[in-house]
Amino acid sequence: MAQVEEPNYGIVVSQDVMISMRDGVRLATDIYRPADENGEPLSGQFPVILGRTSYDKSNAVIWINPVAKAFVPRGYVVLLQDLRGRGQSEGTGDYFHTANQKEGLDGYDTIEWAAGQSWSNGRVGMVGASHGGIVQNMASLYRPPHLAALWVDVAPTNAFRWEVRQGGAMALHMYGALYLHGYDSQEIADDPVAIERIERGAERLSEEVWNQPFMEGETPISAVPNLEKMLMHYYRDGAYNDWWRQESLDHSQHFDRMADIPAVYSSGWYDPFAAETSEQFAYMAKKNSTPQRLILGPWNHVSMRGKGASHVGEVEFGESVRWGDRVLNRERFRWFDRWLKDEDTGVEDDDPVRVFVMGGGSGNIDSTGRIEHGGTWRVEQQWPLARVIDTAYYLRTGGGLEIASPGPTEAPTTWLHDPSKPVPTVSGNVTGFYEWIVLPDEIDASYVPQRARMRSLIPDGPIHQRIRDRTIGVSRGTAVSGMLLSDRPDVNVFQTPPLEADVEVTGSVNVNLWISSDASDTDFTAKLLDIFPPSDEFPEGFHLPLEDSIRRARFRDGYSAERLMEPGSIYSLQIELPPVSNLFKKGHRIRVDISSSNFPRFDVNPNTGEPIGRHTQVRTARNSVFTDAEHPSHVILPIVPPGDSNT
Repeated sequence: MAQVEEPNYGIVVSQDVMISMRDGVRLATDIYRPADENGEPLSGQFPVILGRTSYDKSNAVIWINPVAKAFVPRGYVVLLQDLRGRGQSEGTGDYFHTANQKEGLDGYDTIEWAAGQSWSNGRVGMVGASHGGIVQNMASLYRPPHLAALWVDVAPTNAFRWEVRQGGAMALHMYGALYLHGYDSQEIADDPVAIERIERGAERLSEEVWNQPFMEGETPISAVPNLEKMLMHYYRDGAYNDWWRQESLDHSQHFDRMADIPAVYSSGWYDPFAAETSEQFAYMAKKNSTPQRLILGPWNHVSMRGKGASHVGEVEFGESVRWGDRVLNRERFRWFDRWLKDEDTGVEDDDPVRVFVMGGGSGNIDSTGRIEHGGTWRVEQQWPLARVIDTAYYLRTGGGLEIASPGPTEAPTTWLHDPSKPVPTVSGNVTGFYEWIVLPDEIDASYVPQRARMRSLIPDGPIHQRIRDRTIGVSRGTAVSGMLLSDRPDVNVFQTPPLEADVEVTGSVNVNLWISSDASDTDFTAKLLDIFPPSDEFPEGFHLPLEDSIRRARFRDGYSAERLMEPGSIYSLQIELPPVSNLFKKGHRIRVDISSSNFPRFDVNPNTGEPIGRHTQVRTARNSVFTDAEHPSHVILPIVPPGDSNT
């Protein structure tokens, strides 16, 4: 590989350059160009890095420092653009969170405009995370001729499946996210009363999530009508309908249209969108002739970037996972230098898949109070792994989880699901679920950055499954601080004996249940955990959550139509869990928790069978899961054979 001496140019910026889209709407774009020692733009042509955002293009932490100040000195032009209807761009009233139908065309027009400028070499790459990844995929759908490479980070590709609805329930973190987009929306920029309504709601989010059903005009989000429309769709549209089919909300159905260009897809096991990231890579790797790459670490939605960390939540994974902007940009430079500058950086020789296999650590508690779970990076040639053995572990009466098939007479496990006392979410894979800190009267809120006031309503990473003082529900008396979730009567624990040998699980997990209820509709939840042996610090063992999900019973046969249950009848129901990679060490236990709520990660089923999001009452449901030979409820674990942990 040839060594290329990197330049170190200065930076000159042109702010709020208004780029016209095909319909005449102009989008505000900051253009960062290489400059000489006098601060004058350098002559010549340079590759372009484009970032398009709904979160303010002038954000130093998200955009200016890690992108503009990193790429421009190396000989790139960087364009940072506010989306239509956001920031300084035109198009007020044309912004609908992520349901923006002109997004792909706006991306196309911006890319082609940039490629035609005198300072451009005609090659454009895109970067961005979350919504900044969505807009990359949307642009790729329209195949702009000069789009040359992508780095799509933590991006949902199907809002119905994982971002907003999951298993038929609403993922309430998107309710929280609407406050972020509402507070600085153009529609209320000159309306201090509306701004204050959003702000007060964000400060009371731990209470607002209880105020269901959400009704038009009654939530703080109603201060921004466009976003209230989104909330009502998010909350009420439980079936996969034409609204969810919009290409901006489900571009996974259009993967075949996307450009055949080099792309990296990155996410983390504790990110809400690990399934979508890995599935997009798998599709593109099969479809495209150009190199495609997948990176999956033990990160949540944000911990790969920024300052980086070797831990997430209460779990330490080791220094090799501490990426942050420094390591991320080192990797991005290699990627874009190859495809936008034609430099030999060796990326074509890289293995297509890098995954972090969590586990294998000492299990000790370090000086910060985190448990040392550890793990190792591993390269693979494909995803999902072809060599895994899908293995059924059967739920057994009394709480066992065994490879042995159940007998004919095992009794069902039954519990009461009271919607007024839901199982609280101790931690979960969420994003944007922020309650804002109330500022003292003497502090002017206009001087405090919005994100400096935020704390996640749900810890967005793995923590021991014990209820805390800040766990939602404690203040309302529906949860007891200090109680293990597993001690609740409505949480049903199924676990293996201590393992006699290490077991590696890498891939997606399915929980197949046989269920019944005395209600016409209810929910079933599943959570996969790694249970550490007892220790002085954790006499019950550290209960490490790996992933969880839900299934609303009326959607047990799919999401095209609702089918209420006949009370007392037995039905099959599947709960799809996202992919994960974890080494369950010898002496640990594999555990699956089954219940009927996980709040406020998901909205709570009122058990009445009324139209979704329009219920008028709640009732307690008596729910059962069956574990006999005729109804063998089980979890399918993708197990890597012992001694076969490498490609």
